[in-house]
Amino acid sequence: MENFIFDIIGTVAFALSGAFVALKKEMDVFGVVILALTTAVGGGMVRDIILGLTPPMALVNPVYSFVAMGTGALTFVYTKLEFQIGLHKTIADWMLNFTDAVGLGSFTVTGIAIAQNVSEGNWFLCLFVGVVTGIGGGILRDLFAGDIPFVFVKFFYASASLIGGIVCIAVWNWFVEWQCMLAGAVVTVALRVCAMCYHWKLPKCKKNI
Repeated sequence: MENFIFDIIGTVAFALSGAFVALKKEMDVFGVVILALTTAVGGGMVRDIILGLTPPMALVNPVYSFVAMGTGALTFVYTKLEFQIGLHKTIADWMLNFTDAVGLGSFTVTGIAIAQNVSEGNWFLCLFVGVVTGIGGGILRDLFAGDIPFVFVKFFYASASLIGGIVCIAVWNWFVEWQCMLAGAVVTVALRVCAMCYHWKLPKCKKNI
């Protein structure tokens, strides 16, 4: 039950994130829905393939796909009806980044929880799968939108997922599952929000041209 709740939260959040990117790219309704779907279920499908859970859960249980596509479609309709007056770019960017942060936190911990049940506590596999679940959908979203993925260039992204995942795994044997998942998700989201507020970035090289 805990996995389902976190999965639905992550699905809606990442679907909104994908829809916002599609709208910024001025895609049509089909593009908005597909990008919302890809962002929402992409990481989970990669997770299931790594763990040998085939067919992937998103295909076996289509509720996640329906929720993602419905979220994308409603976002498009809302935009057509309400955003005619225009939305300030800063607000739009914050909406994109915040929904992306919620999706990142939710999917990181659901990936860990599923891996815990499959791998019987292999912490490295659990952490790897959790991070892949968290960042996978966003990477596919950005690639489909023609952008360099957030994970490579934007703020504190995969690092937030990694730290949140470590927290989740570290307390796994001390608390019940949903509490461990909540702790990891809160840490991940908090780090992403702080990164947005304070412009945290990892060091990178700039080529002088």
